[in-house]
Amino acid sequence: MLMPKKTKYRKEHKRYHSGQASSLLKVSFGAHGLKALEGSWVSSRQIEAARRVMTKYTKKGGKIWIRMFPDKPVTLKGGEIPMGKGKGAVDHYVAIVKPGMVMFEIAGIDEATSKKALELAAYKLPVKCKFVSK
Repeated sequence: MLMPKKTKYRKEHKRYHSGQASSLLKVSFGAHGLKALEGSWVSSRQIEAARRVMTKYTKKGGKIWIRMFPDKPVTLKGGEIPMGKGKGAVDHYVAIVKPGMVMFEIAGIDEATSKKALELAAYKLPVKCKFVSK
């Protein structure tokens, strides 16, 4: 699972995914990409599931770039804990995705195969996505 090695603060306030993406707007490394059409939090498990389905479909051919990283800690309290008593422990990490952001890129395979691989990856993500080319 993806997670930061070290953070300045262990816990973080909630940041929401409002507004358009200002960076990661174009396909930079690969030939084709998967662009988000809406904002959301994407967990490290979802990123890993999308990566695995792309790798499996391309039969380990080509190269895949993951353009997002889950660096935001999400805390949860245990079950049946009363209100108050402080903030919960860090449970998992998420990446903040904004509309217009290119999340995955792929190169080294033909367009039809890369389109199908990215569509399969989009099923694993909680955001609406579209296939883009360079």
